[in-house]
Amino acid sequence: MSIEKVDTLVVGAGQAGIALSEHLSNNGVPHLVLEKNRVAEAWRTGRWDSLVANGPAWHDRFPNLEFEGTDPEAFPGKERVADYLNDYATMIKAPIRTGVEVTKAERIEGRQGFTVETSDGVIEANNVVAATGAFQHPVIPPVVPQDAPVEQIHSFYYRNPDQLPEGAVLVVGAGSSGAQIADELNRAGRKTYLSVGPHDRPPRMYRGRDFVWWLGVLGLWDVAALKPGTEHVTISVSGAYGGQTMDFRRLGNEGVNLVGLTEAYTDGKLTFAGDLQTNVANGDANYLQMLDLADAYVERNGLDLAEEPQARVAFADPDCLSNPIREVDLAEAGITSIIWATGFRQDFSWMKVDAFDERGAPKHQRGVSKEPGIYFLGLPWQSRRGSTFIWGVWHDAKHIADQIGIQQMYRQYRGPQDQAVTAAE
Repeated sequence: MSIEKVDTLVVGAGQAGIALSEHLSNNGVPHLVLEKNRVAEAWRTGRWDSLVANGPAWHDRFPNLEFEGTDPEAFPGKERVADYLNDYATMIKAPIRTGVEVTKAERIEGRQGFTVETSDGVIEANNVVAATGAFQHPVIPPVVPQDAPVEQIHSFYYRNPDQLPEGAVLVVGAGSSGAQIADELNRAGRKTYLSVGPHDRPPRMYRGRDFVWWLGVLGLWDVAALKPGTEHVTISVSGAYGGQTMDFRRLGNEGVNLVGLTEAYTDGKLTFAGDLQTNVANGDANYLQMLDLADAYVERNGLDLAEEPQARVAFADPDCLSNPIREVDLAEAGITSIIWATGFRQDFSWMKVDAFDERGAPKHQRGVSKEPGIYFLGLPWQSRRGSTFIWGVWHDAKHIADQIGIQQMYRQYRGPQDQAVTAAE
């Protein structure tokens, strides 16, 4: 069986793989991108129907292509984002091969490179880049047994309210996904419970500037990677309905039943931690801190941005916040569905290389692995806060491509001794 050979093999044709392909081409590095599904597949089939980008079109994009025909201040829908990524891949002539799954990659003994087994044959590559992203396998905590009398799905599989059985819904998770889904269900007339854990809650817009602009000018997108174990900060922000601050008091006053962290299930009853008020208060503190930083920046730089005192006026506490529910009988409450917006785990089991710690997490420096020739791209906090965003991964990709180019230069070097051997031959 013939073996295909390539300098650099990129696994995954989402935003990370596409960005890296552009930079590898700019550096003159021969490469191939493999994708087991379609380009940007996760945006099409791993998101609910009404999802929009969390940042406006002027910001959440690659530098060299705008969202044509889209209001720069608008929040593009998921299909529009997928089309954008596909258009970008076409524009840069990315060498992408779809419908090919990578099943195994291991180092070749005694010489440089890796043998990569795929559903379409074997490939040898000097470098392998895992650009499979941050959202690979949905995680549902083992709280409610699968045989409990309630339908359970992860937010990855949620599409719209009509797919759920009649009855009330519990959404677990107060990040962007959980909060937006709970809001949508409530607007659709479904009785909705939202389990709120610790979170950050930035303003969507303040003093005429979007949240993403404030993070940029304040240098917060480029905050270095956090301490181990603190990378996965839940952030609740939304571009839905034209963009709005995700305020849990507002949701409570609109009919969403807020509860604390989901703790346990026994005999048809769910219990919740007594941390709802603390979690909401800490989210409020994060919100007000951002306003303070923005106000100080405006004053320091003499910007003509109108003051917005109403942004500091809080909604009244809904009864579910003043008197938190600690236990719910699913049958009595009519809860027939639970949506777990509880994140994802990564899976690098196909990589049989010495590049991981005891937990299976990549050991790397800005995506450069301890295993020579192995790289990672699209990891949360890979180099900065913005690493998992479209524009952020583009900058991380440049670093990875530059490192691959540097190593290529070293490999191609021939010293006097090498030249003498070549002449003798």
